Amino acid sequence: MWPFLHQGTRLGGRVMEKATLAAMYDTHRDEFLAALRQVMAVKSVRGQQAEHAPFGSGPRAVLTAVAQLGAAYGFKTAVVNDAMAYVQWGEDDQHYIGIVGHLDVVPAGDADWHFPPYALSEKDGRLYGRGVLDNKGPSIACLIGMKLLKDAGFQPQKTIRLIFGSDEESGSSDVPLYLASEAPPEFGFTPDCKFPVVYGERGIVNYRITTPIAPASIKQIGAITGDQARDHVPDKLTMAVNGQPITANGIRVPTNAPEKGVNAITELAKKLVTEQLVTGELASYCQWLIDSLAEKHFGEGLGMAFEDADSGRLIVTPYSLQKTDDAMTLGLAMRYPVTYHEADVSKALAAAVPAGSQITIVRSMPSVLHDKHDPRIAQLTQAYEKMTGNDGTPVTTTGATYAREMPNIIAFGPSFPGQKGIAHKENEWMDEADLKLNMMIFMDAMIGLTERDPTRLETGA
Repeated sequence: MWPFLHQGTRLGGRVMEKATLAAMYDTHRDEFLAALRQVMAVKSVRGQQAEHAPFGSGPRAVLTAVAQLGAAYGFKTAVVNDAMAYVQWGEDDQHYIGIVGHLDVVPAGDADWHFPPYALSEKDGRLYGRGVLDNKGPSIACLIGMKLLKDAGFQPQKTIRLIFGSDEESGSSDVPLYLASEAPPEFGFTPDCKFPVVYGERGIVNYRITTPIAPASIKQIGAITGDQARDHVPDKLTMAVNGQPITANGIRVPTNAPEKGVNAITELAKKLVTEQLVTGELASYCQWLIDSLAEKHFGEGLGMAFEDADSGRLIVTPYSLQKTDDAMTLGLAMRYPVTYHEADVSKALAAAVPAGSQITIVRSMPSVLHDKHDPRIAQLTQAYEKMTGNDGTPVTTTGATYAREMPNIIAFGPSFPGQKGIAHKENEWMDEADLKLNMMIFMDAMIGLTERDPTRLETGA
């Protein structure tokens, strides 16, 4: 028997003590934080395509950094088509358990940070910096956790491959490049969502709604400026109204949690209407924005309050607003329940937009649903329940992860129940205690998925 194991609940005949895993983290805390600090220092925001850097120099550099770490720990490593890196424990390149995180990050944004965005900062038990939660912190926790198991003498009966992506935030174009050269995982998880195990992800569809406005009316306003992107609720928009500058302020949150923030688009519309700053068609359009979308995050303002038992309510988020000489263009993100279809959403939206509007689908991601009774999912549930003492009943998510792109992958971690709307905003953070618990859960999951055939969980198998 290798160190730190004892007889216990049937899971390949052996389990690792929670206290032992905690002690292993504590002993190697400085090593973990040093590795995380090294990776977080790379500004891995998508940039201009270059030779051997399909998503820019930053995303490519961070792949080199993590491969060098893995090699230093004694693992097999490679960078695949300049898109994804892997760190592998075992020799079977065709049949492996995959853990798929990402090391690219969204930009720091225009908001003020209290800490350097592209560095690891610590204060009162909390870690700060772009990517500490999404997704560098959990990804490096998997790497160091695997190293600690190796150093402790554990011998997995199945190959484990940690896969690190570089384009998850911008559409996951790294995955096809990886699969062009490498076999997909047999099973695994991405630590880029939430706990417990996520067996389903809602459908996502983004629309561009172009509404004609008479030039005589739209000329009342100038260009709308501010940080507008599909990953977050805009928090500050500025424009000129009849030659006078005005600003609308909100609170930035991810687009899958709009109720946690304040949307500067609808705040801008409310200011224009309540202060009677515009008139005519433009005023009517702003009133439609208010009636349909202001504080109405679940489709009720658009006549599409769709809901199901598996995944809850539809979520709607306006994320961009622009003007031309004769139209207003709205970017709208929808996350719809797993038992509904994109056609249901599109039909309802067509009935709700202003007359004459043109609707264009700019992003389409059908829902993903796995069998929540899969015995390998049960392994992950056991790891979560053993380390936390919490109910591990599998759940669904509003987010979009690598589970939609990489075969045989489900989402598992890093956020715990009740933690929402932290990523993609200023002062991104994760409590060190939670990151430690993540590492413990992931280590236990690696043991459970590789000690023996994970499809045979019945007692005595």
